[in-house]
Amino acid sequence: MSNSMKDLDPAFKGAGQKAGLEIWRIENFNPVSIPQSSYGKFFTGDSYLILKTFASKGGALRHDIHYWLGKDTSQDEAGTAAIKAVELDASLGGRAVQYREVQGHETEKFMSYFKPCIIPQEGGAASGFKHVEAEEHKTRLFVCRGKHVVPFARSSLNHDDIFILDTESKIFQFNGSNSCIQERAKALEVLQYIKDTYHDGKCEIASIEDGKLMSDSETGEFWACFGGFAPLPRKTASNDDKPGGSHPPKLLCVEKGKAEPINTDSLTKELLDTNKCYILDCGLEVFAWMGRNTSLDGRKSASGAADEFVKGTGRPKCHIIRVIEGFETVMFRSKFDSWPQGTHGTMPEDGRGKVAALLKRQGLDVKGLVKSEPAKEEPQPYIDCTGHLQVWRVNGQEKVLLPPDDQSKFYNGDCYIFQYSYPGEDREEYLVGTWIGKTSVEGERASALSQASKMFESMKFLPAQARIYEGSEPIQFHAVLQSCIVFKGGLSDGYKNHIAENGIPDKTYSEDGVALFRIQGTGPENMQAIQVEPVASSLNSSYCYILHSGPTVFSWSGGLTTSDDHELVERMLDLIKPDFQCKSQKEGVESEQFWDLLGGKSEYPSQKITRDAENDPHLFSCDFSNGNLKVKEIYNFSQDDLMTEDIYIMDCHSEIFVWVGQQVDLKSRMQALTIGEKFLEHDFLLEKLSREAPIYVVMENSEPPFFTRFFNWESAKSAMLGNSFQRKLAIVKNGGTPPLVKPKRRAAVSYGGRSGGMPDKSQRSRSVSVSADRVRVRGRSPAFNALAANFESPNTRNLSTPPPMVRKLYPKSVTPDTTRLAPKSSAISRLTSSFEQPFVRDNLIPRSQRGSSASRKSNADSSDEESSMSSRIESLTIQEDAKEGETEDDEGLPVYPYERVNTASTNPLADIDVTKREAYLSSAEFQEKLGMAKDEFYKLPKWKQNKLKMAVQLF
Repeated sequence: MSNSMKDLDPAFKGAGQKAGLEIWRIENFNPVSIPQSSYGKFFTGDSYLILKTFASKGGALRHDIHYWLGKDTSQDEAGTAAIKAVELDASLGGRAVQYREVQGHETEKFMSYFKPCIIPQEGGAASGFKHVEAEEHKTRLFVCRGKHVVPFARSSLNHDDIFILDTESKIFQFNGSNSCIQERAKALEVLQYIKDTYHDGKCEIASIEDGKLMSDSETGEFWACFGGFAPLPRKTASNDDKPGGSHPPKLLCVEKGKAEPINTDSLTKELLDTNKCYILDCGLEVFAWMGRNTSLDGRKSASGAADEFVKGTGRPKCHIIRVIEGFETVMFRSKFDSWPQGTHGTMPEDGRGKVAALLKRQGLDVKGLVKSEPAKEEPQPYIDCTGHLQVWRVNGQEKVLLPPDDQSKFYNGDCYIFQYSYPGEDREEYLVGTWIGKTSVEGERASALSQASKMFESMKFLPAQARIYEGSEPIQFHAVLQSCIVFKGGLSDGYKNHIAENGIPDKTYSEDGVALFRIQGTGPENMQAIQVEPVASSLNSSYCYILHSGPTVFSWSGGLTTSDDHELVERMLDLIKPDFQCKSQKEGVESEQFWDLLGGKSEYPSQKITRDAENDPHLFSCDFSNGNLKVKEIYNFSQDDLMTEDIYIMDCHSEIFVWVGQQVDLKSRMQALTIGEKFLEHDFLLEKLSREAPIYVVMENSEPPFFTRFFNWESAKSAMLGNSFQRKLAIVKNGGTPPLVKPKRRAAVSYGGRSGGMPDKSQRSRSVSVSADRVRVRGRSPAFNALAANFESPNTRNLSTPPPMVRKLYPKSVTPDTTRLAPKSSAISRLTSSFEQPFVRDNLIPRSQRGSSASRKSNADSSDEESSMSSRIESLTIQEDAKEGETEDDEGLPVYPYERVNTASTNPLADIDVTKREAYLSSAEFQEKLGMAKDEFYKLPKWKQNKLKMAVQLF
C-alpha cells in the first residue's frame, strides 16, 4: 500500500491472529470490542464489524470481514462501519474480502457464523435507543424462510412460510402447507434455539400442520392465540421478497470518489488497473474492486462510492462485496469473460513478508501474517486394510475374477472392478469401485462403470462406490492394495481389437522384453511400480527404478532418493523379478550396459511428480434435473446440514464425495456418479479441478471413516429414522438428545474403537502401521473363496442376523497392529492357516534381511511372542463376547453324521433345523469340523459363527 498506515484504529491491534470470530460495535464513531458472551446478539439501532478468521489446511490464516447494519442504525454509524472495515482489512495485510450486511438481507456466509439464527433486539448503544431491559415474556411471532439460512421478520401467517409463535409457556411451529420438509427441519433448529435461549430449555413445544382439523387440542390452542381460526390468504410478494433483479455486469471506474461507467463489449481482467478502484454492478450484488497499489484513502473513497452508487440505484439492501486484487472471490471472477489462471488465491511468501515488514514499522502485531508453513503430514487412508479384496478385469460386457496373485497387477489398457470388505465397528463395510487405465478403450470404461453400479445396487447401496483413474488414485486405493504394479498394454479383447484396428504397436508388458519401472510410495503398506517408456528420459533423480531385459535386472537410485526409497525397491524386486540377481546402480556411476538397455544417455528431470493436494473441504447442496446441475455452497458446515432427502457434494479438490440421503429416490441415487462427474466438469469454485479426480458415492448411514473425518461425526444422528423434520422433531422433544434407534455404528474417525481427530504417530491405525513381517489376511484358500463368493451378491447372505456392536478385541496396552496378527479363536486359526499368501510375509521382507539363520531364529522368537499374546487376547475376546451374546445349548438334539447334515449332502435329512446344522454333530465331529468345542463356538458372535459354518458347508 503506497501510503502510511499510522492512522489505523488501535482497536484492531492483534486482530485476526487466530481462527475464530471477533466482533466490534460502533460506539461514538469508534469500534469497541464486545465480549464473546454477547456474540450473536445484535441491536437494530447499531452497526457492527465482524471478523471471521479461518485456519486453512496449509496453516495460513484467511479473513472475511462483514459490517452489519441494523435497520434503525444512523447513516453516520453505517458510514463509520464501512470505513473501519477498510482499516481492519489494511491491518490484516489487505487480503480480506469485505461484505456489507443489512438486517434481514444477510449473506448466507454471515448467517453461518451464528447457527441456527440471529434474532436482533430493539434498541442500540449509540443511536439514541435504550437497550431493552429484562422484563416478563412477550408473545412473539417469527417467520422462517430459506432452506439453509433463517432470517427473521414479523409477519402474518400464510401457506408458503413457516412460523414460530413464542408464548410464555409453549412454542408453536406452524408449517405452511406449501413449505418443504427441509425448511421445516431447519425451522426446528430455530425453535430449539428459542427454547434454550429464552426459556432455559424448559417449555413445551408443538408442531402445527397447516390445514390440520381444529379438533386437535394443540391446533386449537395455537389458533386461540390469534382470536380463533380464520382462512389464510395467499402470500403476496413484499418489498423484502423482491430481489431487485439481475442484469449483465457493468464496470465503473472510481475517480475522486465518483463512479464513471466504462464502455466495453466484454469483461476481461486486463480492464482492471492495479492503481485504481472499480465498481462491478451485477444487480443482486455490487462488487468494489481495489487495486493492489491503491492507497488506504483511495480504498475508503471507493468504499463510500459503492455505498452511494447502491443508494442512487434504489437498491439499498443489495449486497456490497469488496475484494482486493489478487484475492478476488469465485463469484467476482465468474462475472468476467476471461480471467487468467494463477492471478488469485494466496499471497506469495515474499509479498507476505513485505506487507508484514510494513505493518511492523507501524507498530502493529504481525504474528499471524508471517506464520511459518507447517511440516507436511503423511496422508492417512482412514480405512482398515486387513479386509478381503476381490478384483475383476473387465472384458467387454463381462468381468473376469483375478486370482489372488494377480489382483494387484493392473494394465493401463484395461479397466478393473474391485470389491473390498473390511471390519467396521458393528458390521462389515464395503468399498466397490472401478479403476480406469489411461489407454483403455471407451467401451470398456462404460462397461466397467455400468457393472460396478449394478454391483453397488445389488448390495442395497451399502458400500461406498469409487471411480478412479490411473494416475489419480487416492490413498485409500493404494492402502487397500498395499503393493500395486501398473504394466503397459492390455489383456482385454477391447484393447487388443483397438490396437489391431488402428495399427497401433502393442506395447503390452513381456517378461522377456526390456521394461522400466518407476518405484514410488510412502512405505510397505503403500508402494507402487509404474511401467514407463524404457528410455533415459523416463528417469527422475527423485525416484528409484527397476530395469530388466529378460534375466538381466538393474535397480537404479536417483541422487535425491532416501533409504526408505531404496527399501521399497528391494520389496518391489521380489514382486517383479524375484528369482534373478539384481545389479544396483547409483545416479552418476551407471554401467555402460545399463545405458545401452535404455538406448543411451539423455536429459531427465529431478523434481518429484506432483499430485493434487487435498484442500480445505467445501460442502454443496445439489439440484440435478434434466441433465443440469445447480449447486449451493453451505458455509461452516456440520453434520446437521446433511438432510436425508437431499444429495450433497464434498469438494476436497484432490477428490470429491457425493453423499446421498436415505430418502432420495432410486432414480436420483443411480445418478449420483453422474452428478459427481458434472461437478468436476463445471468446476464451480474455479479451482482447476481435474476431470479425472476420484469420485466417491457415499450413502447415508454407511459413511466410511474417510468421509466422516470432515465432520464432528455423531453416529446416532445417522442412525435415526424418518425424514429430516421427523428426526429433528424427535430431538427437540427429547431435550436435544438424538433418540437411539439402533446400536452405534461408528465414532468420528474411528480407529479400532478409538475416536477423535487426526491420529498422531502413537495412535496410527491398523491401516497405516505396517511392519515388514505383517500378515495381511486375505481370502486365499478354496474354503475361504467359497465363503467370500457371497460377498458379491449380498442377497445370498444371511442379512437377518447383523453383527453385534463392536467389541474391543485387545487390552489398551496392546496396539491394534499387534492384535491384527493374533488369531481370535482356534477355529479361525485353523481356517486362516490354509490361506495362500503370496508375496505377503516373506516376500515383503527386503532381501538384505532374509536368508540368515539368525534372522530365522529372530522370526521364530517373534512368532512365539505373538502366540503368547494371541492367547491372552483370545481369552479377553471370548470373555467379552460371552457378555454380549447368549450361549446356546442344544444338548437335547439327536446326533447325525456330518455327511447327512451339510448343505452339499447327497442324502440330506428332512427333519432338521437348517439354521442349526452344526448342533446335530457329535462333540468329536463338531471339534473336527469347526476346530473348537460347542460351548466355545456358541460364545462367538452370530456373524462369526455363520462365517465358520459357511466355510465347512453348514450354513
